[in-house]
Amino acid sequence: MSTLPTLVLIHGSWHGPICYDPIIKLLQGKHNLKCIAVALPSTTGNPDATFKDDLDAARSAISSETNAGRDVVVIAHSYGGMVGNSAIKGFAQPRGAVSETSAAATTGHVIGLILIASGCTLTGMAFMDPFFGHPPPSWRVNKATGFAELVVPPRELFYHDLPEDEAEYWVSQLGSQSLKALFEGGEYSYAGWLDVPVWFIGTIEDRGLPVLAQRMGIGMAREMGASVVHREMQTSHSPFLSKPEETVGIIVEAVEAFTGKKVADAPARTGQRNELAVPEARLLQPLTWFKFGLPLLFGRMMGRGIMLFYFGRGLWRSMFGR
Repeated sequence: MSTLPTLVLIHGSWHGPICYDPIIKLLQGKHNLKCIAVALPSTTGNPDATFKDDLDAARSAISSETNAGRDVVVIAHSYGGMVGNSAIKGFAQPRGAVSETSAAATTGHVIGLILIASGCTLTGMAFMDPFFGHPPPSWRVNKATGFAELVVPPRELFYHDLPEDEAEYWVSQLGSQSLKALFEGGEYSYAGWLDVPVWFIGTIEDRGLPVLAQRMGIGMAREMGASVVHREMQTSHSPFLSKPEETVGIIVEAVEAFTGKKVADAPARTGQRNELAVPEARLLQPLTWFKFGLPLLFGRMMGRGIMLFYFGRGLWRSMFGR
C-alpha cells in the first residue's frame, strides 16, 4: 500500500471540482499527495440529480482507491460535507481491528475526514431537515426550474475576501444546484464522522455558514463521541481560494496526524500561525468563554438531546415496533 493516502475532495453546492484547483496544485506539486476532485451531479445543471447521485459519485472515487490498496482521506466543503460524511459508510477500518502492514494490505480504508465550513451529518436526515425545510436568506426554492437560486450576490456570499477580478472569475464558474439533492435522500445519509478522526477548518468571516453555527456543530459532534481537531481561519466561506497555502498547511498537518507519518516537503508553517486559531475556552481569558465556550457548550447540549432522542426512539421501537 502507498505510504501516503489519496485525498478525495468533494465540493459544495453551486460549485464544481475546479474550485479545488489552487490547493490541488500545491498538494500534488509540493507534497506529492494524490488528489481526486469529485464532480457532483447535483451541480451540473440537471434538476433531477439527487443526493444519491452525488453519494454514488463520491463512493466511486473512494472505492477506486481503496480497491487498489490505497488509504483515503476525504475532504469536503459546505454541502459536500453531507456527501463526504455519508460516503464513508463501510470504508472505515472497523474499530479494534488490527491494521495490516503495507506489504500485506490489499484493501485500503478511509482513515480521516477534513471538513471545511461544513457540518456533521446525522444519519437518516436530508440536508434541509435540520432547517425544517426552510431555506436560509441567501437562496430560495424555484419549483418551476427545480433549482435552488441564490438571491444574494455570490461574490459577497462566498468570496468577499478575494480581489475583485479573482472573485468574479470564481462567480463565473458557479453552476446550478438541484433542489432534490438538498431536500431528499435522508435514507442514504450517514454520520461518517463517528467512524474516523476528523479535522474541522472553520471560517471566521463566513457569510454563508456563520462561525457560531460551525462551533456549535463541533460541540454537538464531540458530545456524540466524535474525535475532532478544530482550527479556524480568518476567511470567507472559501478558504481554499482566498488562502490556499494556509489551507494546504492544515490539510498536510491533518494527513500527518491521520497517518502518523511525515509528508514529504511539508512546510515549516512559519508565518501562517497568525492566520490560524485554535477555538477553545481558556480559564484566564474570559472573552474566550463567550467566543468559544458558550457555542461549544450549547452544541454539546444539542448533542446530548439528539442522543436522548435516538435512545428514546430505539427503546420505543424495541418495545412496540415501528
